[in-house]
Amino acid sequence: MKTEDVIKHFGKKANVARALNIARSSVSEWGELVPERRAARLEKLTGGALKYDSVLYEHKDNPISLKESD
Repeated sequence: MKTEDVIKHFGKKANVARALNIARSSVSEWGELVPERRAARLEKLTGGALKYDSVLYEHKDNPISLKESD
């Protein structure tokens, strides 16, 4: 799940943080991808409007940042 898609869905980082009950600064630290456990949670919170794709998180050599920031 791409961070930019999540922010577009919620309107701003503060709304994303509020939905996940985390600090806005944590959202700011995410790379191109939402951390995996957050992505799975966001899919549930949005009723599937945002989709968690496990394939994006399978390869450790993936060049996209997978930082697990809270």
